[in-house]
Amino acid sequence: MNIIDEIKRKAGKKLVRIVLPETEDIRILKACSIVQKEGFAIPILIGEEEKIMEIAQKEGVVLTDVLIINPKTYKKSADLVQAFYEIRKDKGITLDEAREIVLNNYRYFGNMLVKEGLAEGLVSGSVSTTSDTLRPALQIIKASFEEKIASSFFLMELEDKSLGHNGCFIYADCGMIQNPTSEELAFIAKSSAKTFSMFFEGEAKIAFLSHSTLSSSLCPDQDKVKQAVCLAKKNYSDLKLDGEMQFDAAIIPSIAEKKMPNSEVAGHANILIFPDLDAGNIGYKITERLAHAKAYGPLTQGLNKPVNDLSRGCDVDSIVGVIAITALQAIYPLV
Repeated sequence: MNIIDEIKRKAGKKLVRIVLPETEDIRILKACSIVQKEGFAIPILIGEEEKIMEIAQKEGVVLTDVLIINPKTYKKSADLVQAFYEIRKDKGITLDEAREIVLNNYRYFGNMLVKEGLAEGLVSGSVSTTSDTLRPALQIIKASFEEKIASSFFLMELEDKSLGHNGCFIYADCGMIQNPTSEELAFIAKSSAKTFSMFFEGEAKIAFLSHSTLSSSLCPDQDKVKQAVCLAKKNYSDLKLDGEMQFDAAIIPSIAEKKMPNSEVAGHANILIFPDLDAGNIGYKITERLAHAKAYGPLTQGLNKPVNDLSRGCDVDSIVGVIAITALQAIYPLV
C-alpha cells in the first residue's frame, strides 16, 4: 500500500466535505468523480451546475449526486457575505465590495464555506497561482494561535524505499515563506514534525539544510540556518533534529558517517527544512522530475482549517492525493 492509499484509508473513517472551486478545469472534475467512487471524502463543487455538467459530459466524466453550490443562488450566501465583511471591514472593505468578492471569486466563497463550518477543507491551484489560492486562506481561515505562523510543505514519495521514511519525505517550506528567519525556520521544523506524525508511524528526523555542513563554509545564509538549529534544539528539545547540513549528508548514511559521524539524524532524515523558498521550490521540482517522485503540494500547515494548493502542472492522481491529504488534516487527530 502506498502512502496515498493509507491516507485515503484513514480519511475514510470520518467523511468530511472538501471544497473544489476550480470547476472550469476538467482535471478537477475527473478527480471529483474518483473521490466519489472511492468514498474517502465528500467533494463540493462551486459554480453553475449546467456549465459544470456540460464540461464533464464533453469529457465523459460521470458526476452522480455530486454537491454543486452556485454562490449566486445559495441560500446562505448573504450570511457568508456578511461574515466576510466582518472579517475584513477593519481593512477598509465595504459591504458591497465584500459581496462582489464572495459571490464572484470562487476561492473566497469556498474559504468562507470552510470558515463557517459548511465544509472542512479546500483544494485549489490547478489553474491559479499559489498566491491566489493562499491569500484568501490567510485572510479568512488564518494561522492558528497554537502554530503562530502558517507554512507549506510537500509530501514526497520516492520509488527508493531505503530513503527517508520508507521512501517518503516532508519538504518544507517550498511554497509560502520567501525568506524565513531563524525563528521561522525553527517553527517550520516543529510544524513539520507534527505533520509527519499525522502521516506516519515512526520518529521524525529533521535535517536543516544548507550549502555547508557544520560551518564548513562561513556566510550569513549559513549563520541563519545554524541559529535556527540552536533555537529548535532549545525550544523543541523533544524533537530529533540536526544541522546545518548538506543534502547528501542528510539522506545518505555513508556520507553522513564522514561529515557528521555523531549525528542521530544525518543520513536518516525524513524531514528536510530548506533555508528559503528558492531552495525548497527548486529542490522539490528536481526530486519530482529527476527522481520520478510523486510530489503532493504545496500543502499548508499551521492554518485553523486545511486549505491546500496544487501545482498548475498537476495530474488527476495528484489532485486526488491532495484531496485525501486535506481530508486527513481536517480530521486529525481523530483517526
